Amino acid sequence: MTTVAGIDCGTNSIRLMIARTSQGASAETSAQTSANRENRENRENREAPENLEILVPRIMRVVRLGEGVDVHHAFSQAALERVYAAIDEFAAIIAEHQVDVVRFVATSATRDASNRAQFEEYVHDKLGVYPDVISGQEEARLSFLGALSALQSSAMVQPEQPFYPYLVVDLGGGSTELVLGGSTAHTATEVQSAYSMQVGSVRMSERYHLEDAPSEESIEAAARDIDVCLAEASRVVDLSQVRTIVGVSGTVTTMSALALGQSEYRQDAVDGAVLDIDAVDAVNQRVVRMARSERDTLSVVHPGRRDVIGAGALVWSRVLSAVRAAAGERGTRLDTFIASEHGLLDGIVRDLL
Repeated sequence: MTTVAGIDCGTNSIRLMIARTSQGASAETSAQTSANRENRENRENREAPENLEILVPRIMRVVRLGEGVDVHHAFSQAALERVYAAIDEFAAIIAEHQVDVVRFVATSATRDASNRAQFEEYVHDKLGVYPDVISGQEEARLSFLGALSALQSSAMVQPEQPFYPYLVVDLGGGSTELVLGGSTAHTATEVQSAYSMQVGSVRMSERYHLEDAPSEESIEAAARDIDVCLAEASRVVDLSQVRTIVGVSGTVTTMSALALGQSEYRQDAVDGAVLDIDAVDAVNQRVVRMARSERDTLSVVHPGRRDVIGAGALVWSRVLSAVRAAAGERGTRLDTFIASEHGLLDGIVRDLL
């Protein structure tokens, strides 16, 4: 029996999950995890472990580690103190579960920060491992692995629909990963192509001041920036091939909950839900234009996400529009997407087992 802990430290939030399996899988030691990082990036096909038991479901803390990184290219001391408090909390939880292996994955904000050494040393002191500052490609692979692990068992999936290929969209605070994969039921978790765009809810909110009733000029400028990145991404990821869109991350699930009319966030109703793109986009357009005081009345939206949810909604809107248009050119009509609570963190854990 092997027990592992996965930590996903992103631009806006940090998450922990602890799981174990009795399948006889041999988890790597912390040293092996670091040494085999390059090999991991080349692994595109992973079988999901059987008998996976989640000991600690996703615990999330909004720490805004990437605050100001897009402008200053460095972590602020206030951001470091917030993430340190979460790491201390996670270290205590990990100690209670006799974990065999920990993988701490850091993404967009840490890739861009010039002063990340201080952060890396703190993680090592508290958890005994250094952060694995992964590339955008590795982030995409793990997000796809996590999203598909849940999608394959989703009650919302109808076998008669032309699901393959999937496009998994992981919309984060600093970057957005587009991952195309799966051509048949036998290659459902195989990544065909992936691209990491330097757009996200925190980055775009700070860059274009979208946090509080933004002007139409600001919204249009941000949309143009996102569209340029999408055009670059489409040269790598053929969006015209997409048959099913799977959206993961806090922005996607939050906007889905709003479109479903939830007054309080209900994970069981969001995870695996099939949503109408036009209905969700109407909510996206409304939220991006809201004043902060109006966003504060949206109880579904986590308080730590309310200032950046408008920018996230805009990114999601532009992604959905681009994918629909590309697929439409090939004669495919995309009217819905699947919302998923499972993404990078699930991929980190499953990749260890």
